[in-house]
Amino acid sequence: MQNVVITGSTRGFGLSMGKEFLKSDCNVTISGRSKNLAYKLKKELKELKGNFFYIPCDVRNKRDIKKLWDLSRDRWGQIDIWINNAGQNCPYAFCYDTGKPYVDAIIDTNIKGVIFGSQVAAKNMLAQGKGQIWNIEGLGSDDMIQEKTIIYGMSKRAVTYFTKALARELKKSSLKIGLLYPGMMLTEFITKTPDGDSSPIINDKSFKFVFNALADRPETVAKFFIPRILKNKKNYQKL
Repeated sequence: MQNVVITGSTRGFGLSMGKEFLKSDCNVTISGRSKNLAYKLKKELKELKGNFFYIPCDVRNKRDIKKLWDLSRDRWGQIDIWINNAGQNCPYAFCYDTGKPYVDAIIDTNIKGVIFGSQVAAKNMLAQGKGQIWNIEGLGSDDMIQEKTIIYGMSKRAVTYFTKALARELKKSSLKIGLLYPGMMLTEFITKTPDGDSSPIINDKSFKFVFNALADRPETVAKFFIPRILKNKKNYQKL
């Protein structure tokens, strides 16, 4: 039985991964920025196989991440898998029309959040002698440029570089560092703005065509990833 922590796991891909780990009989820490886990979601998770509990965590705050590790370790004994999944999108708009609050949110969540999460997990996993850290790639990771999403794309390109470099720094340790590339998934991360409104991108004809043809559901992607994560023995694995 493995113990798993996933940041940003109350909805979308993070939640789908959490459910798949529970179905695989893992102990899972679910986390998000809300003070409490919604009753409906708590009921859904209780119907699955493994054990879980919820910890509020804002990944922009390193103290929150330290608390997430400490409480999870106290609950499960050790942490085998840590996934930096929490992410922030920004309005579908040209860079020069994107306000500072959105830019700050992208940098603080997608870049600083991954750095803070990786720092806390790596330091503690080195002390316990083992563990896996996984970061999430996305649009921009491969240098593809999509207009009106370039700030988000920049953050994901940074995550790819950082993860590859972290794997190199830890190559002589027993830790395993990996990247997950979920590809296109139709979730609220795409269809909603950071403020919770419908994103104008969903009215783009080319967007509709591409997503109808290529996008997977997060549940399908999670079913592919989770068995491979649980069996992984390689440093700098890319899935």
